[in-house]
Amino acid sequence: MHTVAQVQVNIDLARVRTNVAAIAKSTGVDVIAVVKSDAYGLGVRAIVEAIADLVAGWCVFSPDEANDVSKWNARSKPILILGPSTNEDAKELAKLRIRPSVWSVEEAKRLRLAKPVLCVDTGMRRFACPRENVDAVIAAGEIDEAFTHATRIEYVKMLLSIVGDRGLRLHAAASALLDDSAARLDAVRPGLAMYRGAAKVSCRLIEIHRGGRPAGYSGFVAEHFGIILCGYSQGLCRGPCLINGQRRRVVEVGMQTAFVEIGAHDRNGDEVVLLGDGSLGGGLTEAEVAAAWDVSEQQVLRTLCGAGIRSYRGE
Repeated sequence: MHTVAQVQVNIDLARVRTNVAAIAKSTGVDVIAVVKSDAYGLGVRAIVEAIADLVAGWCVFSPDEANDVSKWNARSKPILILGPSTNEDAKELAKLRIRPSVWSVEEAKRLRLAKPVLCVDTGMRRFACPRENVDAVIAAGEIDEAFTHATRIEYVKMLLSIVGDRGLRLHAAASALLDDSAARLDAVRPGLAMYRGAAKVSCRLIEIHRGGRPAGYSGFVAEHFGIILCGYSQGLCRGPCLINGQRRRVVEVGMQTAFVEIGAHDRNGDEVVLLGDGSLGGGLTEAEVAAAWDVSEQQVLRTLCGAGIRSYRGE
């Protein structure tokens, strides 16, 4: 997927700060901000610098992402790697306060100096330690913190049943469980919840057509339609859009262009909102677009925020 200059991605950093502050207040525990995959497409540098004073640490997927975050981590908050490590040097990780996740005795021993964090398998069955190996991994890495990937409260309860009596700092709740007080433990790891409503993605009508004749590859028929310079190369799918405050549809998607239905009074150059607030009130939420695309809200956000040129407000 590549970006195009015709797609504008506007990020409201004040909205991100408001979201994070609300999460911290409502949960009452440390917030470990998930900024993997370029902060879900919003731009990791901008996000890290915008919310550094509100969070206890950062969460990424890979060592490369951790190194990127460390460049902008002026407050030296700890950085947790969720995915596997390979040949990273434990002493170098420790200097940057990068803490790798581990789930085997071998990796726990190798990375002990970097204060590794135990990932416990409670059902995800991916990059996590099975119950029977937990004690050995804790001992090998001198581990003082553990977590699990939890989408349901049952996973949190399982984490507690496995390591709840070890005196470890524990966290399990990502965005899906923030409202459940029983899931908060010692910290929460929000991702999507920090970014909801903060991104507006839009482009412009560059050509319009009137009349009901068949058009496009599929021969669709629409009374009025226009063309935008955004297609499946940028991850766009058929679904909702906003034009002049009215809900319209992306009716056909090509590689680098798409056909959108328009109203009788829409004109060349009018803004087509693919995500976020429209100019005349109302907006397209991540949930609405995700339902139309039959994907997750996270995928919508990462896809559309990575489709164009980013700009920021509320810095």
